Amino acid sequence: MSKAACSTQTLKNRFRSDYCGLLTPELEHTPVRLAGWVHRKRDHGGLIFIDLRDHTGISQLVIQPEQHELFAKAEQLHVESVIRIEGIVVRRSPGAVNPRLASGEIEVVVSQITVESNAHPLPFPVADEVPTSEELRLKYRFIDLRREKIHENIIFRSRLTAAVRRYLEEKEFIEIQTPILTSSSPEGARDFLVPSRLHPGKFYALPQAPQQFKQLLMVSGFPRYFQIAPCFRDEDARADRSPGEFYQLDMEMAFIEQDDLFAILEGMIEHLTRTMSSKRIPQFPFPRISYKEVMNRFGTDKPDLRIPLEISDVTSLFVNSGFKVFANNTKEGSCVKALVLKGRANESRLFFDKAEKRAKELGSAGLAYIQFREEGPKGPVVKFLSEEDLSHLKEQLGLETGDVVFFGAGKWAPTCKIMGGMRTYFAELFTLDKDELSFCWIVDFPMYEYNEEAKKIDFSHNPFSMPQGEMEALETMLPLDILAYQYDIVCNGIELSSGAIRNHRPDIMYKAFGIAGYSREEVDERFGHMIEAFKLGAPPHGGIAPGLDRLVMILRDEQNIREVIAFPMNQQAQDLMMSSPSEVTPAQLRELHLKVDLPKKEEEKK
Repeated sequence: MSKAACSTQTLKNRFRSDYCGLLTPELEHTPVRLAGWVHRKRDHGGLIFIDLRDHTGISQLVIQPEQHELFAKAEQLHVESVIRIEGIVVRRSPGAVNPRLASGEIEVVVSQITVESNAHPLPFPVADEVPTSEELRLKYRFIDLRREKIHENIIFRSRLTAAVRRYLEEKEFIEIQTPILTSSSPEGARDFLVPSRLHPGKFYALPQAPQQFKQLLMVSGFPRYFQIAPCFRDEDARADRSPGEFYQLDMEMAFIEQDDLFAILEGMIEHLTRTMSSKRIPQFPFPRISYKEVMNRFGTDKPDLRIPLEISDVTSLFVNSGFKVFANNTKEGSCVKALVLKGRANESRLFFDKAEKRAKELGSAGLAYIQFREEGPKGPVVKFLSEEDLSHLKEQLGLETGDVVFFGAGKWAPTCKIMGGMRTYFAELFTLDKDELSFCWIVDFPMYEYNEEAKKIDFSHNPFSMPQGEMEALETMLPLDILAYQYDIVCNGIELSSGAIRNHRPDIMYKAFGIAGYSREEVDERFGHMIEAFKLGAPPHGGIAPGLDRLVMILRDEQNIREVIAFPMNQQAQDLMMSSPSEVTPAQLRELHLKVDLPKKEEEKK
């Protein structure tokens, strides 16, 4: 366990005078009392060695054979039994020093052992990292949490949360808790509903986020709010999102502009990275990339900037080309994109077949490419391109012999996404620096998009964001040209959070919703309480809510969010340890005026 994560102020009582991981050679010949778990036990030529583990780390205990009663007791101990001991600290001989342990220069010669709890055989080992199914780990999570890596993750999470609080308090933020039982929202993900006993037939909802409450706090005159907020969404699991519940660092500030928020969050992340990890941020302040630019260059609004590949737009090269597949996609709304792999022209046919298969999985009809080999250009589209086409292509993309270029053509948005998917696919060809945290801001999201299915203008991101240009933009610009004060913060391809400068003016809100087809009456019906609050004096305000779980994931190099949560659910939103969700009694249902109407099983339907 991490020595740095633990207090040096030992609670001295009958169980312990010192901590295992904090014993040093300076304590030689000192009597100590230790308490903890039997991590390992070894019998070496009549001596019994026990690795005793507590929250701070491990100390080696020595039981000598002439201590017959003590020796017999030690022989009977099972691993993970809880014991307390008394003994004397001695230095290890130079050849027995263990540099992997903080206490590796000393050991404790035991004079007394008291067994507080004798452990039964374990479902899986704690001391050794052996492959264990996630189902078993979650069922016995209290055992899993004893293992060093995940134990360290939870300690780190605690330290990070404390550091976040200290940082924001120094920046004059006020921590305020918002309600857990609230009203259901028609927007966003599916709610978790809680039936009301006192109001039969009515339900509370667990908050998907404290969004409305934190905005109302700004209306209430609090200048800077934050909360380590639990959020609840009834949605499927992902590697970077826990089903059911998660925590976010919820923040909101009054009288700010976008740059003010960026400075606060960048400063906090830089401070946490510098003081709590060995990772580094290559660019500070973080780069800001517009939504249009990030889609054109990387094909995604969550780019991993460590991947040394960028998408190029070559639409203009093929306006007059004889290759109709490309020429037909040079009109407005369509494009031709290219992705260059340096020095990969001589890869095997299997390499290109696999790449084409991936492109089809991403939604492409195929994957055009050109290999620039010593003997000349080769590939499925070479015969359709003129010498002039190839010459212009080489000049614009800086192509050399040995390079290969892949193409995508079609409508702008899907073509960008397909090429972005191929950029990520080819990332495995490169060794990415795990210690580099390439943060960036994605800004200037479009306020609206065209909904092909509904054949109407719709909000593209967050309907409560302030449009850039405010009322003037809504009244004078084409809807699809209007940008919003919306932003995402991204790190190494993971979105940490979305945020926005809010729309605090009812007149602009009515107009913005009107463009998306909502009547004034519909807006009042859905969001009347917010409109009413804004009519009574609302300051300009904005905020963001980075995922705490995701931030810990990034700083701890974890690929699965369940590795940084003490008691997570599995991918089916079940708590295997607590057998949740579970059935309730008929009496509980009657008290809530509820009846359970389960779907019929297939055999009952027949």
